[in-house]
Amino acid sequence: MENDVLTLALAEGVRIYAARTTQLTREVSTRHGCSHVAAAALGRAMCGALLLSATMKDGERIALRFKGDGPIGEVVADAQGSTVRGYVGVPDIYLPLKADGHLNVGGAIGQGTLTVTRYYKDAAPFTGYTELVTGEVAEDITKYLFTSEQTPSSVGLGVLVSPEGEVQQAGGYFIQALPDCPDSVLDKLDENVRHTGFVTQLLAAGLTPEDMVRKLGEGLGVKVLETRPVRYECRCSREQVRGMLASLRGYDVNELAQDEVTEVVCPFCNEHYRFTRNEILTLKAKS
Repeated sequence: MENDVLTLALAEGVRIYAARTTQLTREVSTRHGCSHVAAAALGRAMCGALLLSATMKDGERIALRFKGDGPIGEVVADAQGSTVRGYVGVPDIYLPLKADGHLNVGGAIGQGTLTVTRYYKDAAPFTGYTELVTGEVAEDITKYLFTSEQTPSSVGLGVLVSPEGEVQQAGGYFIQALPDCPDSVLDKLDENVRHTGFVTQLLAAGLTPEDMVRKLGEGLGVKVLETRPVRYECRCSREQVRGMLASLRGYDVNELAQDEVTEVVCPFCNEHYRFTRNEILTLKAKS
């Protein structure tokens, strides 16, 4: 099995990034018990977050939240550097395939809003919003970047799930024009994208993220900057959850202390943290 990696490159006034995220998508899908369509929605969102995170400085992160009126509820992805985590509101939903045989991610998410929050090291977080275009994730991120951040971009994302529910391929690419990028370059990129094919087809054919970058930037003098490993990782911990419980109001702590055991579940990784009544009472006394 090929490792998950992200390749960063430049080509005549544009960024071209591409990623393979098969293993991390498979891991998070298994951890959350995702159905076929939920795995596709979450895998696309997490890859998109990783690609956008690569444009930010070390220690900064980005969170994407797709909230629509579809049966999945919401899809959330949070990336920092080379790590990403995420979850869906309803992981076990089922929808029939679309007429073209593809998973109906747009139907699962429905109509609603994409919220993007960038967390900076030396500035306040910035949050932008846009109405969902299709709910298919890639098109919605592309629209957000153009309308809210005024950057012409193209995003392609894909997750291939077997009939048995196993994630077989996952990945994506991100193209973004830098200031003063010539229109001729954008026209060439548009032509390249139209002839590139689906991300999952490229991965299944054995193309690496670097191969994808060179294919997307064909004829534009691609300069590969680096290829880095990427992985699924949650930042939760028992101490972090303990601190959250300690910050609750006295009334809320009293309510928790009525139970022999209080269990807190992290939505991002499905990790269960259990605290006894004595531990809860100790938190109350300290607070």
